[in-house]
Amino acid sequence: MRTSYKKLWKLLIDRDMLKKDLRETAGISTASMAKLGKGENVTTDVLVKICKALDCDISDIVEIVEE
Repeated sequence: MRTSYKKLWKLLIDRDMLKKDLRETAGISTASMAKLGKGENVTTDVLVKICKALDCDISDIVEIVEE
């Protein structure tokens, strides 16, 4: 199983936000943003910051998919 952030990218498109905007609003590092872009694992703290910035639930931005 792996983590998919497709829901996050769709949410950004729906809200007309750039990745840079999310990074600045959520206060996350460029390294964490790069990991998200590559579909790699990030800490729960990063996901919580994103959820607070977007006013959403964690299930709105990430899902577990079978390979």
